[in-house]
This record gives sequence, structure tokens and C-alpha cells, in this order.
Amino acid sequence: MGEKVVIVESPAKARTIQKYLGKGYKVASSMGHVRDLPKSGLAIDIEHDFAPSYEIVKPKVVSELSQALRNAEAVYLATDPDREGEAIAWHITQAVKLPKKTPVYRVVFQEITRNAVQQALQQPRQINQNLVEAQQARRVLDRLVGYQLSPLLWDKVKRGLSAGRVQSVAVRLIVEREREIEQFQPQEYWTIEADLLKDAGVAPRDLFRAVLIERDGKKLEKFSIENREQAEAIVADLQGAAYTVVRVTRRDKRRSPAPPFTTSTLQQEAARKLGFSAKKTMTLAQRLYEGVDIGGEDGMVGLITYMRTDSVQVAAEAQTEARDVIGKRFGKEYLPDQPPVYKTKAKGAQEAHEAIRPTSSARLPEQLSGKLENDLWRLYDLIWKRFIASQMAPAVFDSTTVDIAATPVVAGAPAYLFRATGSVLKFPGFLAVYNVSLDEGEEDEDSERRLPPLAEGEALQLVELLPIQHFTEPPPRYTEASLVKELERLGIGRPSTYASILSTIQEREYVEMVDKKLIPTTLGRVVTDLLVEHFGNIVDYDFTSALEQQLDDIAEGSKKWVPVLREFYGPFRSTLEQAQRQMRNVKREEIVTDLDCPKCGQGKLVIRFGRNGEFLACSRYNREGDGESCDFTSDFHRDEQGQIVIDKASAPETSDVLCNVCGRPMVIKKSRFGPFLGCSGYPECNNTRRIGRDGKPVPLPEPTGVQCPKCGEGELLRRRGKFGRPFYGCSRYPKCDYITNTLDEAQAGEAPAEPAKNEPALPSPSRSSKRTRKSA
Repeated sequence: MGEKVVIVESPAKARTIQKYLGKGYKVASSMGHVRDLPKSGLAIDIEHDFAPSYEIVKPKVVSELSQALRNAEAVYLATDPDREGEAIAWHITQAVKLPKKTPVYRVVFQEITRNAVQQALQQPRQINQNLVEAQQARRVLDRLVGYQLSPLLWDKVKRGLSAGRVQSVAVRLIVEREREIEQFQPQEYWTIEADLLKDAGVAPRDLFRAVLIERDGKKLEKFSIENREQAEAIVADLQGAAYTVVRVTRRDKRRSPAPPFTTSTLQQEAARKLGFSAKKTMTLAQRLYEGVDIGGEDGMVGLITYMRTDSVQVAAEAQTEARDVIGKRFGKEYLPDQPPVYKTKAKGAQEAHEAIRPTSSARLPEQLSGKLENDLWRLYDLIWKRFIASQMAPAVFDSTTVDIAATPVVAGAPAYLFRATGSVLKFPGFLAVYNVSLDEGEEDEDSERRLPPLAEGEALQLVELLPIQHFTEPPPRYTEASLVKELERLGIGRPSTYASILSTIQEREYVEMVDKKLIPTTLGRVVTDLLVEHFGNIVDYDFTSALEQQLDDIAEGSKKWVPVLREFYGPFRSTLEQAQRQMRNVKREEIVTDLDCPKCGQGKLVIRFGRNGEFLACSRYNREGDGESCDFTSDFHRDEQGQIVIDKASAPETSDVLCNVCGRPMVIKKSRFGPFLGCSGYPECNNTRRIGRDGKPVPLPEPTGVQCPKCGEGELLRRRGKFGRPFYGCSRYPKCDYITNTLDEAQAGEAPAEPAKNEPALPSPSRSSKRTRKSA
């Protein structure tokens, strides 16, 4: 009999599982997807139920898998336990040559431990076609949107851009938040606060602060005291007032632990506590899931459960083990009477996986210190603490509220009521292990504030009365953590997509990270505005969320994927055709700033988009040249307030190449087309040379001794095109534009040939110099 073959995605996962299964089993890796849509072309047959045309993307892997399965007793597809993993398993069956009589099973591991792996093999099932179709529907939707919207962006903004069904919505959130900040008008308000002492003989440590909450029995709202005059009037009323405790309320306030991690909350907390990007968090979590060598008897072992999940459920066995660890480590008083039950609140939460937790609570972080790389250990430590805390008793605070009457000395003056609050930790509970970090702008209501012992009717001494001016703050910029939180709240994207969304929008230069805050670039704003104007539905939050829900319905089997795509594609196609008509005569996008050109002083600076990103140029720049244009260009950056700052010109780097015209050294310059060599003697010598893809100067034209058949005056020179292919052009270019692919045509006196495909016209030194980014 042959071996039983288990196929997983990654070599690391394969090594861990092979250790658990031993003889009789062979564990192979598919290295991720073995089939996918081709990178070029739509590859979707819209007229025939959106049938995708897949291609094998790893032929060598497919060949090796086919060989491994030739004599297999049985095949177990053990890819990840989500839609993507289900789709990979299905694609393997379509790509690999499976012996007809060999049974094929699907197995899933929520964790990669010996017990979990062996149990999974005892409970095989068939591939869930609903999950496969849900993943396929998402892939086809994203291809339809991306491949049909992106060319519009290339034409009107910049080549190489991409539009995405989810990424474009994420960029819109960031753009709209930035505009909220820019348009924000701070509103003034005041509070009246009193520093009080219990009596004259008490130590200064018993000083506490109370805030005015009522005037003449009427509650003061946030903006009740609007300006300095109103605040000073209240202070004047309270000159010489007597302060008396009128009410003391004490109660125990319980604070429950947060649930164990989901993908979203793990990314948020890793960003806040560890400073990790979402991408880094998921890369490290993948390694912890697939298996890490911790030495000793354990060797390779999976340290956490599957890390792409929006469930907060926990297996009963894991809770039992956690309670045992808590009881031994902290004491029985730290255990709740019953294991806590958490309910998933994420909008559109999908498959009922477990939350992210350690595979063994007994594997303490300190036991792994020195056995794991530092960042890997820090993430494991975070996951372990969050899970253990989630199974612990609530923290208990002794919360005290004291109401204090301020009675003015002037008869008939209104009565005032101040309030002081104190909160002292009475029993730490889960806080002995872990506390959740807060987003910018959030306040920990349970932060410790002590009050001295106070009794009703007790007189207090005023130390100082403080009228304090405040201004409302604009909403904070998104961080990676808060953007993931908002996407999850809106039901946009899914756990497996957050990291790639954040990565893509930064790589595409729609968004940049400044001091850990996400700020939209001008490119991001332009693309967002264009999509909102012409494709409102595609970047609409509710529409995108509803579409995600339909994908969930496909996964659950309540909807079929083809009707869902038909319902989407009909309106999308109409909108696309309408936008193409509307944009046909629209000029290429550029943004006019309020900055004057520092070189000519007459034009305004505009933001344009080149091959190497956005840059500033004078609005009087004329590519054809009319003697009146200004050729100022410059890189720029934005300060913390988002204002444009022109970058100072750096001295050009001198190369070891000498100018073939005047013999002076050439310097490396940048243009919107990339780096090139320019003569250091500019403007006396305006000679330039292109730099090839290999980073070296493109070879100089070589004389051929053949007379130009078009003008009869110049000599044909052998040049190299953009992609390295040779062609021949007249030495009198641009006065004579003759070019040909072979000398035979020229010597035969044939008509001028068209340029070879993808080859540029001959470079014009004067035109090239105008494209150079220069600073005044």
C-alpha cells in the first residue's frame, strides 16, 4: 500500500504536521495557490455566467504533487480553515492529476498540535463548494472592478494605478477624515473647577478637584459656559462662597475583561502596544500558527490557533486548561464562577472558528523567552495575556461620587453644585495580567483617582477656583488600528483582507504613514474624488457592506454566486460606459495649489503625477515650449498639519561618466521619467544621456558610415531603444526624423520605417532638459 498524502500550503506547516503523523504519511506543500487568474487580461467570460479562465501559476509544484500522489493510498487536503483555504484545496483537485480510484478528503485544523491534527484526520469531509464559490465570487468581483476601472485612472491620472472594491473604500475613509480635520472649526467652551481640602489641617496629598455641574438646579451642558465673560461672572458669584459636602455615594464598580483576540482586535492591539503594522502582525501570527521550533522534546509546534477569524468562541477544553493555569498562578479568587461566554459583535461575522488563543495556556511566555525571535515572542506574549485575562474574574473598583454645594455669600445669588469622583482599584482581577490599550481621543474611565474620606454635611476649604478654557478637537487621523476597527464596524472587508488592504493603499501611494497616522496623498484625494463622482456605488460604505453580506450568504449556501454577480455587473457596466463617455474630453488630472512659483513668481504651483510619484510644477510650464513657459519642478512633502512644503534641492550626485560633447563630468539628475545623466556644464552644455534598466548609461550612438536616405545630409547612427533593441536614426535628429530597424532598408533607399514597437522616438536634448526637476 502507498502512503497517505496530506497537502498543506506552506513548508513550515508541512514540517510541523509531518512530525505529528510520522510513518505512513507524507506531508507536501502547495506553496499557496497553484491556480489563479492570469495577470494580463480580464480572464472572465461575462457572457457565459462570469466563468473565470484560470491558469496554473506553479507548474513545478503541480508536477511534484502529481508525482507524489501517483501511488497514494488517500489524499487529505489540509489547507487553511477558511474560504481561501477551501478554494486552494479545490484548485489543487483541478490542477493536479489525481488517480481516479484514490479517495480525496478535506480536513481542517483550528490549531496545529498533535491532538488536533490526529482528530482532524479522523473526521474528514468533502470540499465545501459553497465556500469555494464565495471565494470565487470575491475574486471575480475584484477582477471586474479592478481591471475595468483602473484603465480610466491610467488615462486621467497616472499609469499603473489600481482601483479596488475594498481598497478604494478604505482610501475614501481616510480622505474624508482628513477633510473633516481641515474643515474643522474649533468651538470654545469653559469649565469651572475647584481645588478643595477637607480642612485646614489636612496634608496637601488630600487636595482633590471638583467640577461645576449645576447652576440654580439646572444641569450645565458642555457648551453652557461659552466664553470668558460668562466664566468670570460665575467666579465672581462664588467669591467667599461656603463649600459643603451634601451627598456621598459609594459603590463597587466591576470591569469585565475583553474577549480573546479576533484578527481585527489582534491587529489593533499589536499596533497600539507593540507598534507592529497589520502586515507584520499577520506574518508573525502565521508563523506562530504553522509551527516554530522551540527545542527540547516539543521541537516544531504550533503555538496559537488559526489567526484569520472574527469569532470569539473558545473550546471548552481550552477554557478548562486556562482556569487551571489561573488558579495555580493567581489563586482561586481570580476565577469567575463559570467560564465566560463571549458573543461575536463584528458585522457580518462569518465561519464559526475559535478566537485566537495559545494552543496551550500552560506554555507560559517566560518559558519561551530566548527560544523565539524577539518580535515573535512579544506577539505570543500578547496573545497569551489577552486570552488568560479573558478567562479571569472582573476587576473591582471602589467608586465614590461626592456632590458639594457652593453657597454664595451674596443673598439671592444662584446656588452652585460641584462634583468630584474617585475610583480606586479594590481587586485587580484580570488587570493582574492585561489591560486593553485605548485609541487616540479615548479616556480610561477607570483610571485611578483617589478622594479623601468625606462625610455628608462636612465643610470644605477652597484652595483655588479655576475657570478653564477649552476648545473642541478635530477628529483624530486614522491609525492602522483605528482604520481596521472602522472597517470592521462598517462590515467592509474580512479578517483575511485587512492587512493586504492597508499594505496596498500605502504601496500605491494613495496614503502615507506620518507619525503612525494615515494621511491621504494628493493622488489618493484625486482618485477618491474621481471614483465618488463617477462610481458612487463602488465606494459607498453601505453598498460595499451589503455586497460583503451577499458573499457571506453564498458561503452559507443561501445564495448562488452567478445571480449575485449579475445583479452587481449590470448597473456597474452601465455606470462604466457612462463614465467613459463623460471623461472622454476631460483633461489629465492636476491639482492647483495656492503656492506661487518660486522661480518665475507669476504661475501657481500645481501637483502633477509622474512615474516616480507626485511632484510640483509651475502652472506656466509648456511642454512644447513657447518662450514664455517656466520649467520649475520640485519634490515636496507635507508637514503634520498636511500643508505642502517644497523640498530643498539636493546637490546632484557626480558620476564617473564624462560628457561626450564637452568632456566635463556628468551628474545624476531626476525627472518625472526617472533618473538620467546631465552635463555638469548646463546650461552651456545641455547634453543628456539615458540610464538603462541596469543602472548604467545607455551606450552612445555608433557611426555607421551610411548616409541618411531621407535628408541626404546626416549619417545613420546605431542607437539602443528603451528595451535594449538596436535601431538606426539620422544624426541630424530632430531636424531629420528618419529611423529604421535595419541598414538594409536604408541602403536600399526604402521609405522611412515606423519605429519598432515599444521603441521611443529619438531623444531630444532640449526636450529632455525641460523635463528635469529643478529647484529655483
